Amino acid sequence: MALFFDPDWFDVRLADRGLTREILAAACGLSPADLALVFKDQRELTAAEVAVLAEMLGVRPAEIAEHAGVATPGRVANPLEARLRALEARVAALEAGVKGRPG
Repeated sequence: MALFFDPDWFDVRLADRGLTREILAAACGLSPADLALVFKDQRELTAAEVAVLAEMLGVRPAEIAEHAGVATPGRVANPLEARLRALEARVAALEAGVKGRPG
């Protein structure tokens, strides 16, 4: 397990999936400032946030926990809510891509 949050690992995964930190924050129900605290290792992720990040980045929650310096990924209290947030973030990313296209 990593002792500290690994922002480079997360940034690579975000780029691979065409996502931004802002989209990730929205999916987790966080402000960009709160997510920045996570990336600076000044705030630990909750189990629900670990689940959302895993869904968004296409990896297992344990892998998120490992790179986030979380002691254990824990159980998600409401996995449907985490899934819904992840889907909403994907829709937001698609909508942002459509708005950015000339047309």
